[in-house]
Amino acid sequence: MIQRRIGIIMNGVTGRMGTNQHLIRSIMAIRQQGGVALPNGEALIPDPILVGRNEHKLRALAEAHKIERWSTDLAACLANPNDSIYFDAQSTTLRAENVKAAIQAGKHIYCEKPIATNTSTALELAHLAQQAGVKHGVVQDKLFLPGLQKLKRVIDSGFFGRILSVRGEFGYWVFEGDWQEAQRPSWNYRKEEGGGIIVDMLCHWEYVLHNLFGPVKAVSCLGATHIPERIDEQGNPYACTADDAAYSTFELEGGIIAHFNSSWCVRVYRDELLTIQVDGTHGSARAGLRECKVQSRVNTPKAIWNPDIPNPIDFYASWMDVPDNTTFENGFKAQWELFLKHVVCDTPFPWTLVAGARGVQLAELGLRSWQERRWLDVPAIPTELE
Repeated sequence: MIQRRIGIIMNGVTGRMGTNQHLIRSIMAIRQQGGVALPNGEALIPDPILVGRNEHKLRALAEAHKIERWSTDLAACLANPNDSIYFDAQSTTLRAENVKAAIQAGKHIYCEKPIATNTSTALELAHLAQQAGVKHGVVQDKLFLPGLQKLKRVIDSGFFGRILSVRGEFGYWVFEGDWQEAQRPSWNYRKEEGGGIIVDMLCHWEYVLHNLFGPVKAVSCLGATHIPERIDEQGNPYACTADDAAYSTFELEGGIIAHFNSSWCVRVYRDELLTIQVDGTHGSARAGLRECKVQSRVNTPKAIWNPDIPNPIDFYASWMDVPDNTTFENGFKAQWELFLKHVVCDTPFPWTLVAGARGVQLAELGLRSWQERRWLDVPAIPTELE
């Protein structure tokens, strides 16, 4: 098989998500499997150059994974015509200016979400990319979770009848950092550094809802900073200035009501860290990261409220597993492969920077809804920006 190289500038992959999901489990995994198979019989081999500000971390990461190229000079990397894709996994506050520079250099853009700290900047990035004629995409990994792919299969089958509501529970207990080390970096809890669960998770819920159920028309969101002080990576206490929990309700096009609780201050008593329940006139489903169960109306037990006797019904018994019926790839890797094919073969890739801007918009409106304590309409963003 003929191999075809594609150079990728990977900025910010020394962080937890960039290292594990994008470098190791995506780009390196694609290289190890022999590349991405193209329709013409060629194999597309990604050739990454790692970029960042910390020379020590970059060198160590490159050596650990036998990557030949790394640099602390982004401008020089963008000037290299042999690398056609720019990927950004930095903290959100640093992203916009570097993405702009990459667009000006003619690079195709693929980046983590949120793509910017505010809607106007996010729309500017999408507009600049469209004007420059470069391919562009944003990471929307939860769409590729096995549980949500199974849920999409159930939706497409017409199983639900008319969908009524969607209920999402996401989160886990993030230790404060005193008697046990925190699982998340301290910047997540500093608003001034782009932290906060509303900014983080409403971007996810926007694309999950949009792609599975329909566009979000309105939002009501209440945030909270439940833990006011945490301990940072150096062992020093710091004040938490960003929200660590969000309780959000969304009105979707078509009348579906969705509610998502997102929290880093909740102890898990459910099957997975994310569960989504969908209720319809003909059936219901409960999806997690990997599993999905359904209950049809003919299998729905007739519950009667009577607190004076022990519950006689096993409510779990009448739910059935949706089978795998396929092999599920790592979601980040699967989307990387689709984006690489999009760049080289012009195959469809709907998750553009415009989709990323919708996520930023919903997060920004969620914050405003919390501040103003009211419902807010979500203006539609056209796919093609003027």
